[in-house]
Amino acid sequence: MKSAVVTFPASNCNRDMFDALEKITGKTPYQIWHQDSEIPDVDLIALPGGFSFGDYLRCGAMAARSPAIKAIALHAERGGNITVSYTHLRAHETVLD
Repeated sequence: MKSAVVTFPASNCNRDMFDALEKITGKTPYQIWHQDSEIPDVDLIALPGGFSFGDYLRCGAMAARSPAIKAIALHAERGGNITVSYTHLRAHETVLD
């Protein structure tokens, strides 16, 4: 399985995600910076958790406008797999909301 890990400013655990995917798949994932507008042909795109998904500085809003998001959306539209790590849920938040 070919994979890629996307890093945004204020991402957290992106290195952990990279290491886990490498260990699980036996292949080195691509490292994608949020300003990259193209993502290689991969089976899975991993979005590590962290403050890029929302905090009081509006990092999530900034991440939503990153060039990589368009490539991630295109990957999803084509049926590609995406995983998101929620590492900073507050006590009242759930993944299923």
